[in-house]
Amino acid sequence: MVTVHVSVPDELPAPLPAELHYDMTDPYAVRLSIGAPAARPVDWVFARSLLTEGLRRPTGTGDVLVIPRHCCYPDSVRIVLRSAAGAALVDIAASAVAAFLRRTNSLVPPGTESLHIDMDRALTELTGRRD
Repeated sequence: MVTVHVSVPDELPAPLPAELHYDMTDPYAVRLSIGAPAARPVDWVFARSLLTEGLRRPTGTGDVLVIPRHCCYPDSVRIVLRSAAGAALVDIAASAVAAFLRRTNSLVPPGTESLHIDMDRALTELTGRRD
């Protein structure tokens, strides 16, 4: 669990608990849960490679952008989350992101993700068939 600083328009940044999750059955993705578990956190799922690249340079398009070393929090990574309801800026310690990615890479090294996908299960989920 880490503390992130979340900013939304017209509000002061708020410190909130957050956690990065990785599941080997979905090897390309990471999940960012923001908020206390008892209060039903908000989850965002996006590419692990996006988070990795975002440690070095601004990356992403669409709903999730990752930007390294933001001026307000120089030792952080800024994750911009956008939806139809609006946008939020999430600043998280770069050291926490790097440590998380090292753990995920030890479980599933980059480039080997396809070896960890259960294609039968994935097809069943996509088609809704139970043969």
